[in-house]
Amino acid sequence: MSPTKILAFSASTRKESWNRKLVRVAAQGATAAGAEVTLLNLAEHELPIYNGDNEAAQGMPVAARKLYDIFCAHQAFLISSPEYNGGFPGLLKNTLDWLTRPIPGEKPFAAFANKPAAIMAASPGAFGGVRMLPSLRQFLSHLQMIVLPQQHALGKAAEAFDDAGNLKDEKASASVKGLGERVAKAAVALAQI
Repeated sequence: MSPTKILAFSASTRKESWNRKLVRVAAQGATAAGAEVTLLNLAEHELPIYNGDNEAAQGMPVAARKLYDIFCAHQAFLISSPEYNGGFPGLLKNTLDWLTRPIPGEKPFAAFANKPAAIMAASPGAFGGVRMLPSLRQFLSHLQMIVLPQQHALGKAAEAFDDAGNLKDEKASASVKGLGERVAKAAVALAQI
């Protein structure tokens, strides 16, 4: 049996993004559980703001179709997002909005439906992005993802990582790696149904 393929990405395009570092830690847990993890950088896949008129005239952008194929090729997701004014960034909303557009011959939400996802957030503030996580959970659930009940909000993220990108706090590291492990196990269990 081939290993479960998990797509791990951050909703931040910053080069030294704390959320990118955080999702890499979660990916370590998934890899340790036997999954094959692809780290995706959304900054490398620039998409226009969704506009139905442009879609009707020009079709789905090449970058969106490429991302759609990437998402479809994975059985689960690890997603880390910053909190912008209590919500998740427009980058994530716009990306996933494009990936829900109808593809001839494909079922609705084919890139997401019935696939497990683990969510997390990193923020320089004390709350760690926890105010954003419920809205992200609701949005992903609407896309028919199975969002795990466990999540992680990393506060004071500017001080949380060492120079190699590892979490300094062992308890936080175990929690985040645990998300990766859980989503890998959930994907295996769902594949057997």
